[in-house]
Amino acid sequence: MSDLSNGVSPVTRRLRAYFAPVNRATGVPTIFDAARDGRFGLDTPPAPWLDLGWCEAFRRRSGEGTNSGVSPLQAGSPAFTATQVRTLFEAIVEIEFTCWGKLQMALACGSQQMNLLETGNAAAPNGSGGIAAAPVPLQPGSTASSLQIGSAATGFSVGDLVSVDVDYTGQTGYLGSGVSGTYLRSPSEVNGDQNYIRRISLNVGRIATINAGALELEAPLLAGAPAAGMQLSRMIGFVDREGGCFFQEWSALFVMQGEQGDRVIYHYPRLQTMQGAAETRETLSPPLDRLRLAGAFRALPVIDTSDSERVLCFRSYLPA
Repeated sequence: MSDLSNGVSPVTRRLRAYFAPVNRATGVPTIFDAARDGRFGLDTPPAPWLDLGWCEAFRRRSGEGTNSGVSPLQAGSPAFTATQVRTLFEAIVEIEFTCWGKLQMALACGSQQMNLLETGNAAAPNGSGGIAAAPVPLQPGSTASSLQIGSAATGFSVGDLVSVDVDYTGQTGYLGSGVSGTYLRSPSEVNGDQNYIRRISLNVGRIATINAGALELEAPLLAGAPAAGMQLSRMIGFVDREGGCFFQEWSALFVMQGEQGDRVIYHYPRLQTMQGAAETRETLSPPLDRLRLAGAFRALPVIDTSDSERVLCFRSYLPA
């Protein structure tokens, strides 16, 4: 055992963040097995984990303020501490994303993260985007990386952003292919917007090349090969809002690679956003500032099948 206890403290440069979907309808998260996959290449995480890049200002704590969730259980007269009990089961994670993108904004916005769909002619102004232009149907043979749209491809350019999802036809509950982008209680809330699911969908991509009526994407769509009935809308960018009652929930993986070959991994099976949209500002060289997305999350428990204990986080250490 002496050889296992003399290692120096891990020395790391940065932290890498990975997120994966939670099935909101069933509450089933994505579980990471450090015994099987703990040594994965940082640039090639195992499916379905998504690489959100290097992050900074990683902080985690149990409970709020000075309450660690562990309290003494006292007995006798005068009272003495007989044992300890857990009175609060809570963990908080804070992080700053150094990159801006669809998923980073979704995680840090606190509520629905929406796509700015290209508007139709004479659409009235609206904060999250006006009435969208007519969507483009997908043709047979489309894949997660190649969208077949025939002659309509002439209306797109390399670099365009697109949202690919089904039409809204009165669905309620969790909506969005691949990852739930919102929860809808009543069809009346969206005023019959055919494009609403594409508006909140995380199933988005950027066009890398256009070839013979096919839009080739830079990366595969999050939901995989398009399902029947999916259509495509061009996007101008992304928008989130201060407010709303939908809480993003994802499985999270934070990896610190040690300079000596060791690795520390924090796995949170269920993290829910717990604050509104926020940024931090770093002065580079006046008058230039860098804006970073600031996220704060509350961990929700899962049951570890090893012994049926409720768990918020798995911290793994892989020695050099």
